[in-house]
Amino acid sequence: MTANSSKLDNATINFLQNSGAAISISTLYIFITAINLVGNGLSMWLLLFRTSPKSPSIIFMINLTLTDMALGAALPFQISYQLQGYQWNLGPKMCSFLTLVFYSNMYCSILTMMAIGIDRYLGIVRPMLFRRIRKKRLIAFISCFVMWGLVLSTLYPLMTTDLTYHVPQLNITTCFDILKTEMLPSVPAWAAFLFSMVFLLFLFPFCVTSFCYISVIRKLASDSKTSQKKRAIRLAVIVLLVFTFCFAPNNILLLIHSVLRLYYKKSIYTAYKLSLSFSCLNSCLDPFIYYFACKDFRQKLREIINLQSLSSGDSMKMENKETLYSAQ
Repeated sequence: MTANSSKLDNATINFLQNSGAAISISTLYIFITAINLVGNGLSMWLLLFRTSPKSPSIIFMINLTLTDMALGAALPFQISYQLQGYQWNLGPKMCSFLTLVFYSNMYCSILTMMAIGIDRYLGIVRPMLFRRIRKKRLIAFISCFVMWGLVLSTLYPLMTTDLTYHVPQLNITTCFDILKTEMLPSVPAWAAFLFSMVFLLFLFPFCVTSFCYISVIRKLASDSKTSQKKRAIRLAVIVLLVFTFCFAPNNILLLIHSVLRLYYKKSIYTAYKLSLSFSCLNSCLDPFIYYFACKDFRQKLREIINLQSLSSGDSMKMENKETLYSAQ
């Protein structure tokens, strides 16, 4: 994220001319888009039409799937933009909208995974407190609106600013790769905007989510069955991997780049841009989180797989196996 002056620095120009990086990122985006739309399309169908009742965890998962599918729909525009040499042809309003979708997905995903972690923490570690909470589904709905409100209020400058910029040296118009310094009134305002994204929308949820899942693992390890232990550990590993490999590099580099750019006039924008592409991988991993986090989701997915197996002509073999195992 580069705030411009009257003259662009060499690092920004070099990045915009780096066709290799543009092709690499676009290739990754194509892969992510395909997995995103297939996996989350199936997940949305299962969550909406094949899973009931709509528990708080299911509500959070539906919210997460919506943001993931929105990202999947927005990524083709980013792919086209990069493959055309960072030439944006769709106007400033579309640029602002798609940028908002892009970042909203990241931070709504982080907050929603935190909410799912809190829900599991209360249900497993603090069950008596969880039972005393009434209107859990209403609270889940309200929590989703609060999360969206927090993200959109933090990202408000993206909605009210022209994020396109014409680069006369290259004769291209960029979208969000170069930000005008007048987007915010002062350096402290820029620092507040960028640091709030890192600390409020990433670091705090990361700490809460880590605490919740570590507490769940410790609780289940002490008094639950082996299968429950393994499932809880798998879920915790998946969530922590998403934070570590998808969200942490991007937000850490955003913090470093912001400090260097605001106070030292230096840039690591190429590294930040590459890490931003990895943040989109969370939209491919979320269906795996559903699988381990939600018993109903697992059962419905297994039913679909079993139905496909039965329709392939293996029904007699399946029945024989089931009889054999039940006899044991």
